[in-house]
Amino acid sequence: MKVTVVGTGYVGLVSGTCLAEVGNDVLCLDVDPRKIQTLNDGGIPIFEPGLLDMVRRNVAAGRLRFTTNVEEAVAHGTIQFIAVGTPPDEDGSADLQYVLAAARSIGRHMSEFKVIVDKSTVPVGTADKVRAAVAEELAQRGVDTAFSVVSNPEFLKEGAAVEDFMRPDRIVIGAEDPAAIDLMRALYAPFQRNHERLIIMDVRSAELTKYAANAMLATRISFMNELANLAGVLGADIEMVRQGMGSDPRIGYHFLYPGCGYGGSCFPKDVQALQRTARLDAGIELKVLNAVEEANDAQKRVLPNKVRARFGDDLSGRRFAVWGLAFKPNTDDMREAPSRQLIGDLLAAGATVAAYDPVAMHEAQRIFDGETRLTLASGPLEALDDADALIIVTEWKEFRSPDFVAVKARLKTPLIFDGRNLYEPKLPRSFGIEYHAIGRR
Repeated sequence: MKVTVVGTGYVGLVSGTCLAEVGNDVLCLDVDPRKIQTLNDGGIPIFEPGLLDMVRRNVAAGRLRFTTNVEEAVAHGTIQFIAVGTPPDEDGSADLQYVLAAARSIGRHMSEFKVIVDKSTVPVGTADKVRAAVAEELAQRGVDTAFSVVSNPEFLKEGAAVEDFMRPDRIVIGAEDPAAIDLMRALYAPFQRNHERLIIMDVRSAELTKYAANAMLATRISFMNELANLAGVLGADIEMVRQGMGSDPRIGYHFLYPGCGYGGSCFPKDVQALQRTARLDAGIELKVLNAVEEANDAQKRVLPNKVRARFGDDLSGRRFAVWGLAFKPNTDDMREAPSRQLIGDLLAAGATVAAYDPVAMHEAQRIFDGETRLTLASGPLEALDDADALIIVTEWKEFRSPDFVAVKARLKTPLIFDGRNLYEPKLPRSFGIEYHAIGRR
C-alpha cells in the first residue's frame, strides 16, 4: 500500500518506518527541512532503541522516503496519516493548529479518494474539525473528491515504541465508512497474524480511548506515589505493599512502582487535555484526575524535600550528583521530567549539580543552556566526585548494579537519595552508605 505520514516526530517516524518494514511504500513529510535533511543523511532526530537500523534498512530497500514537498506527499498515499505534535495550550487544551494545517494541506492538493487518519493524540471531536477543514479546502477549489476521516490513536511507549508497533496489544480504529475500515484492516493485517487485535468503534470513542488509557496509567502512578509517602511515615514498606496489591489479578503489577513522579510527552499533557475537554466541552469536573495531577506535581518535589530535610534549606556550598535526566529509561525525552524540577530546586537553593544520563545529555545542555552551576559529567562515577550526595532520578539499567565501593569512595558524604527504589535498602547500607528511598522501611 502507498502510505503518507505527515510529521517525522516520535509517532510519525516510528509509525512510518514500521509500516515500511512490512512492505508498504511510505513517504514521510515534514515542514522542518533540518529533520528531513537529518533523515536523508542517514540519521534520526529522536532516540528510540532499534529505530535507526530499521530506518536505514527500509530507506536502502526503497520502501521509506522523506520529503518537505507537500504536494508530492498528498499525491503519494491513499492513506494519509496525520502524526504532528499537539502541544498543550496555555489552558491545558491540546493545540490542534498543526493537525488542522495538515488537514488543510491534504484538502488543498488531493485529487482522488483519501483516507485521512488522525494518529496524533487529539481531543474528542477533532475528526469533525479535520473533516470540516478538508471539506472547506475542497469547496474553495470547486471539487467534490471523496474522502474519509479515521481515528487511529497510538499506544507506543517511548523506549519500546518499535516493539509496541510491530507487536501491538490492540489496534483501535474509529471509523464509520466501510471502505476506510477495509483499507485500515488491510494495512494492519501483517501486525495481527496471531490473532485479531483490531477493535473497530465509532470515531469519538476511539479519540476518547487514548486519553482514557493514559489517564488510567497516570492515576495508578500517582496513587502508588501517595501510598509510598504514607508508608514512609507509618513505617511500612511500599515494596511489600506493592507485592501484596499486585498479586490480586484484578489489580496486577503494571504501573504500581512508586517514584519521584511521571513526566514525558503524554501523561501530563493528556491528563490536562482530558480535564479541559470535560470541563469546557461537557461541563463535568473530573475530580479524580484533578487529584492525580496535583499528586504528581507534589511528588516531583519529594526528592528536593528529602535533600532539604537532610541538609537544610540553604544548600550554598553543597554539590549533588544526579543520575538520570530523561523522564524514563531508553529515551532522551526530558519533557516534564522530574529531573528538571529537582535540578531547578537545587540550583535555586544555592547548590551546584553534576548530572549524567546515558542519552539525554544533549537535551539537558539545550534546556539548561548557560547555567554555570550545572555540570554534565562524562560518566556516572565522574558525576560523584566531591558530591555531598547522589540522587537517582531515572531507572536506567546501568544504574541498577553500581560498584558501591567506588560510589562511596567518590562521594564526599556516603549518601544516596533513590527516587526510583532501585536497591534493597540493606544493600547500600551494608557498604556504609546512608540510603533514602521512596516509601521503603
